[in-house]
Amino acid sequence: MKLFTKAVLTLSLATSLSLVNVCAFAAEEAPVAAAQSGAAGIIAHIEKALVEVSKSDFSAAQIHLKAARTSSEAIAGNSEAAKKAHASLMQGQIQSKAGNVAKATEELTKTIELYKAL
Repeated sequence: MKLFTKAVLTLSLATSLSLVNVCAFAAEEAPVAAAQSGAAGIIAHIEKALVEVSKSDFSAAQIHLKAARTSSEAIAGNSEAAKKAHASLMQGQIQSKAGNVAKATEELTKTIELYKAL
């Protein structure tokens, strides 16, 4: 019986430590996401999405494009150029969802140039 209770206590301790580790990791990611909210963060996400699109990994590309689009929405109202870049980003995301590698790559490359001009 003592062996059984020790095993149960060890497993529960291991489980609780793994949950604490996951919570600590999630808490560390939040400041990183906030720091990459500017145009440089948007460009970084689009470049990562371009790499994923070229590998035809559209689900991973969508994650980066959603992050870029969320950041882009915060600055889209500032100028006409920002609105144009945001619209181009949305078109790139649509082409990526459709699985069109060539058009998605073209549109996302255009989007990067527009954000670099900001």
